[in-house]
Amino acid sequence: MIGANDAGRRWSIGELARATGTTVRALYHYDEIGLLTASERTPSGHRRYTECDLRRLYRVRALRALGLSLEEVAAVLAGAADDPESLRHLLAAQLRRLNEDAERIEALRGRVGEMLGRLDGSSAPDPGWFMTTLEMMSVYESYFTRQQREQLAERRDALGAEAVEAAKREWTGLVEEGLRLIESGVPADDPRAGDLVRRWDALAGGLHPAGPAGAETKAAARRLWQDNGAEIGRSLPWPAERMTGLVSYLEQARQAG
Repeated sequence: MIGANDAGRRWSIGELARATGTTVRALYHYDEIGLLTASERTPSGHRRYTECDLRRLYRVRALRALGLSLEEVAAVLAGAADDPESLRHLLAAQLRRLNEDAERIEALRGRVGEMLGRLDGSSAPDPGWFMTTLEMMSVYESYFTRQQREQLAERRDALGAEAVEAAKREWTGLVEEGLRLIESGVPADDPRAGDLVRRWDALAGGLHPAGPAGAETKAAARRLWQDNGAEIGRSLPWPAERMTGLVSYLEQARQAG
């Protein structure tokens, strides 16, 4: 840092780099783009930086630490003193970018955590399963907004792991029952199909938030199944074509009811 004894001192480019922890290469680049130019030159043309230059360099580094680009740093140093409103807008835009980055990082943390959980729960996950799971996670995010995904996660947390596992077992039973109805030739307008749909929807409804938010996530989930039944089926223990047929059968029964 600048000390009281530095008044009137001059630094070569190497001395300035060592004193501030900046690389000589960076100082050359700052000079090239006009961000920091040495105020003086020796008769032989060597750069000599003054106390004013040193203070400007510290300002450059402080603004860079806020995540501003070199162009933005130059704009701040050129006009901040005369136009503080421009600086406010620039920093507000940077804060928005940082918040967006934080949201993306949080979403990525959740995705990585979920993948680790699935890998830890599988005795021997193969690459095909892994990539299919990644693809379906991306599809999932395209059908549910970030807020809806958070609401669904909160609902799962409120239910607890034991209740969620019980719901999975019940859903497995409903799938098997639905496949048997199809194999037996039971039409979709049969009361047995209607009863299956009611229990299916009731089970699914319990995993969604209450009120209008739940209605929206249910609609999104239904669209997800209708549009991606085959892809989802590949990650399930039943043949994909049978799951696609079941989804269609349930929708027919739902309309019939």
